[in-house]
Amino acid sequence: MRIAVARETDAAEPRVAATPDTVKRFKALGAEVAVARGAGIASGIPDADYEAAGATIGENVTKDADLVLKVRRPAPNELTDYKKGTLIVAIMDPFGHEAELKKMADAGLVTFAMELMPRITRAQSMDVLSSQANLAGYRAVIDAAGEYGRALPMMMTAAGTVPAANVFVMGVGVAGLQAIATARRMGAIVTATDVRPATKEQVESLGAKFLAVEDDEFKNAQTAGGYAKEMSKEYQAKQAALVAEHIKKQDIVITTALIPGRPAPRLITREMVASMRPGSVIVDLAVERGGNVEGAKPGEVAQVGPAKIVGHLNVPGRLAASASALYAKNLYTFVETLIDKKEKKLAINWDDEIVKGTALTRDGAIIHPNFMPKSAT
Repeated sequence: MRIAVARETDAAEPRVAATPDTVKRFKALGAEVAVARGAGIASGIPDADYEAAGATIGENVTKDADLVLKVRRPAPNELTDYKKGTLIVAIMDPFGHEAELKKMADAGLVTFAMELMPRITRAQSMDVLSSQANLAGYRAVIDAAGEYGRALPMMMTAAGTVPAANVFVMGVGVAGLQAIATARRMGAIVTATDVRPATKEQVESLGAKFLAVEDDEFKNAQTAGGYAKEMSKEYQAKQAALVAEHIKKQDIVITTALIPGRPAPRLITREMVASMRPGSVIVDLAVERGGNVEGAKPGEVAQVGPAKIVGHLNVPGRLAASASALYAKNLYTFVETLIDKKEKKLAINWDDEIVKGTALTRDGAIIHPNFMPKSAT
């Protein structure tokens, strides 16, 4: 069983799919591990560290591999680097990229998308969306503080008092909760909003104040599975008015709202941005999916009226060493379930719900029900 760790071909991707620690773990399962030369440099991992963990270092390491670990989906020009039947595990970004999925299927590759991992207890340690969003939420506050021209905590000095910054977090998922916790640790006054009532307790447990129109509709705005229900137009209007008034008083706003497979919902209009105080900062963590903020520019820090809108791409990659360590562990815990420990070889149980939830292509076809070509009618 030969496992290869590929070097990312996208220059904007500094993360790597394995660490010396996970190399040792794969070796303990009986695998030979080959790492592409320089694959970990951008994450602070030299080739020597992989070699010390038992990996071999080379150039065309994927050519003879049974399983390839990557961060991002293979580019079309990489597909000839894999033999037919190779298993590839990566963040595949399948939504809206059916043509790329078909190319991988046509190449005879067996592919798994880590971001499609089912949200079940057994798969928590494999959840790349959570591990990477956690770091993105932290980094969003650091980036905001870097762009903000004032201190975040209140400071009382002989020369006068510096007031604490007001930080507003929109969307209380994994990224939002970490943003709240980080801003609080840095001494800011934090408020947060979300359409799910259950998040109110989470926000308050972190020392922040929850902001929402808490009427009867809001109290019933969550499904049994913990997802948000679509709200009425009347409620949306009341909530938008409350948020618009609140944003006027904020120094930093961080937006985190993303819905898999859909464009990011618009949370902040240009009028709201214009109402903010000079020097304020907005960080849009959804900019790669169209953005939560009108005026956000992917990959740029844009000055829009009185505010800076931060639209960095691949925010977890801005903490490449930490992001790689967590992502590599996510991959290991998933791949471990695909290996027969006694025989020391790949043995995929295609009936496993984790496998069913993540498998994209197999036997020359797209097999995931969400991405299979629609039958001609």
